[in-house]
Amino acid sequence: MLRIDSLVKVYRDVRALDGLSLEVKEGQIYGFLGPNGAGKSTAILGTLGLIYPNSGRISLLGKEVFRDGKFSEKALLEAKSKIGYMPEHATLWDFLTPYQTLDILADSFDIPRTERGKRIRELLETVNLWEVKDKKVGKFSKGMRQRLLLAQALINDPELLILDEPMSGLDPKGIAEFKEVIREQKKAGKTVFFSSHILAHVEEVCDTVGVIVRGKLRLEGNIKQIKENFLKKAGYLILLETNKPVSFEGVDWEVERVSPTKYKIKAPGDIREEVNDLVWGQGAKILQLMVRVPSLEEVFLSLVKEED
Repeated sequence: MLRIDSLVKVYRDVRALDGLSLEVKEGQIYGFLGPNGAGKSTAILGTLGLIYPNSGRISLLGKEVFRDGKFSEKALLEAKSKIGYMPEHATLWDFLTPYQTLDILADSFDIPRTERGKRIRELLETVNLWEVKDKKVGKFSKGMRQRLLLAQALINDPELLILDEPMSGLDPKGIAEFKEVIREQKKAGKTVFFSSHILAHVEEVCDTVGVIVRGKLRLEGNIKQIKENFLKKAGYLILLETNKPVSFEGVDWEVERVSPTKYKIKAPGDIREEVNDLVWGQGAKILQLMVRVPSLEEVFLSLVKEED
């Protein structure tokens, strides 16, 4: 659905994208995660032909649209007719109403006038703006403007939805509603690619995550895979509780006794089986044995720290 290969973009002496490669498959909700300034917006703008990368390749909806520093305008226009885009920073027509805004955009996509009213109402109800459909956009709050931007991105019923920091400025209720819209798009068979620097947003709705740091993709996979790989690299933290004290003499693990029968064990791998044998070998019983799984935030911060 979206494929980027070895994409490079240089602004004077700043290498905003440094050989970025990623792939978004059909039906995925792909979270593009990275700190501010990592290159997320640059990658999205380059993908849509709004800036020119220096080199690399871009494919949209199965067709190559960019190669060797040049866009295929025909292929790009054809792909963009099936894409919905919500920019991080966008200008809305303050003198228009939400209904008028969507009506103009529907006309630009050649949506028949007989279908527009129904489509516009559905979208404004989806983003909870139907009750203010005739209010001037200039009087809207940041959150209301964000919801209207999402509606405009959906006006052409896109196959691929690209959202750049879509939940910025929303209150908790708005964020929850936004996430539900994204999930509904997946249920409808759509593909969603959205960027964020807020980890909780990505972890809750995405089935695939790509982490970009300083223009390079540092990690890609589903949440479970990413955490498992991080555990293998950073080591395992095992929490153990037994029915009586046990000895860890002779092991090469880092063991901290929290209480007479509770322990924190750090080891380079998954040693639960070895711990089990050690405890039972001393005539004790395991009351609790668990691996503490890292949060996506810990993984993310570790990657960012490595680049500093």
